[in-house]
Amino acid sequence: MSVDGLAILGSTGTIGANTLSVASRHRDRFRVVALAARTSVAAMEAQCREHRPEFAVLADEASAGALRGRLRDTGIRVLAGASALEEVVVLPQVRHVLAGIVGAAGLLPTLAAARAGKRVLLANKEALVMSGRLFMDAVREGGAELIPIDSEHNAVFQCLPARPARAGVRRILLTASGGPFRHRPPEDLGSVTPEAACAHPNWEMGPKISVDSATMMNKALEVIEACWLFETVPDRVEVVVHPQSTVHSMVEYEDGSILAQLGTPDMRTPIAHALAWPERIGSGVPGLDFSRPIRLDFEPPDFGWAPCLRLGYEAARAGGTVPAVLNAANEVAVAAFLDRRTTFDAIPRIVEETLSRSVPRNADTLDAILDEDGAAREIAAALVG
Repeated sequence: MSVDGLAILGSTGTIGANTLSVASRHRDRFRVVALAARTSVAAMEAQCREHRPEFAVLADEASAGALRGRLRDTGIRVLAGASALEEVVVLPQVRHVLAGIVGAAGLLPTLAAARAGKRVLLANKEALVMSGRLFMDAVREGGAELIPIDSEHNAVFQCLPARPARAGVRRILLTASGGPFRHRPPEDLGSVTPEAACAHPNWEMGPKISVDSATMMNKALEVIEACWLFETVPDRVEVVVHPQSTVHSMVEYEDGSILAQLGTPDMRTPIAHALAWPERIGSGVPGLDFSRPIRLDFEPPDFGWAPCLRLGYEAARAGGTVPAVLNAANEVAVAAFLDRRTTFDAIPRIVEETLSRSVPRNADTLDAILDEDGAAREIAAALVG
């Protein structure tokens, strides 16, 4: 059996660390070629010494210089900057690229991996949200394999046949935990702290994604992503609140059958699935214990409580550059909340106002998408200020 080269973008984050955990269980199948992170010098040094990649990439030269000094005895090449990310994902020895950089920063290297025909393990939903048509065209033209890592989309992927567009699918059901505040009165959300918003009841995630879960913006982005991944329209993608996070998503067919993917809420499961697909390998995740009662509750989302979800559906239906504006405004608002420069309940207001001040354009070029992304960030930053 050949050993597949692996590049992990966002290696020091939760998804990256879980990917390394799975890959280290199967060193006969996977070899870490490149690790990339933002500025976490100490964490990157520890990962490099354990996994011995050929390359390590950090976002800026100052961080990269510090890492070079620490890794002087290893022979690992340390690179810096966005262009270095694109350089490592197209290396011939890399077969799998884990796209785990959060936000718009992950778009360009993920596109480069798709154009180079890699197996793209997509955890960065923003790449599809911002540039859905361009991204899917890059996958097709580059001969890439695109396998989602988000637990919801990976669950749908597992429940669909090879040709979902022709398989009699009635609707896709994306489950949502509802986050930590779904029973909290809306008038109390202004006092929510970043620490409380990041304390997800079921999943271990990074701060930005945890806040998105708390506002349900993560579901808004996932609806848009699902439309591109599974060749469908927003009205065939339904969000269902499932507090236990045991059913990770479902697919309903025209004959009334519903297929669901269940499991312990642990990101190592979809990562292992995507790494080995179409085979199955051990992930280190314990199975569900059916010797004990397992409760499965489902309820519709409250669009009044979660305006971000409503905005996501509106952006999905509008298309063009509107989803990119939605994402950009949310990134700015969430960053401001985590920095305590705005309140939790201001996040959807900032996003909605940014959308209202933006003029939709066709998302037919990368320049158009990036221009609208930048303009939206300026509007949202001014609203924060």
